[in-house]
Amino acid sequence: MSLTEQKCTPCQGGVEPMPRERAEEFMDQVPGWELTHEATRLQRRFKFKNFAQANAFVDRVGELAEAEDHHPDITFGYGYALVEIWTHKIGGLHENDFIFAAKTNELFEA
Repeated sequence: MSLTEQKCTPCQGGVEPMPRERAEEFMDQVPGWELTHEATRLQRRFKFKNFAQANAFVDRVGELAEAEDHHPDITFGYGYALVEIWTHKIGGLHENDFIFAAKTNELFEA
């Protein structure tokens, strides 16, 4: 099953963050994303023609975040949106983060 067909599951904490090796195995499924902060976060910078397009994308990502109950950090401005994802309760990456990244890519491509 592809990542975009899965749903983020609530994380209650008490789970170890995904090790770098496991995170690297997921990277081919989330093109454009990079591992940051010692492989504890995912980050991607999306480019747009103007502020309005960046703002509209951020709104769609916000709707996705609410639907998935998984909330990224987003910074945006004229022609860009920077999305950063990690599971706050465990201080690192979980499979949910890759599901969210794949779905965010899908929004960008639409």
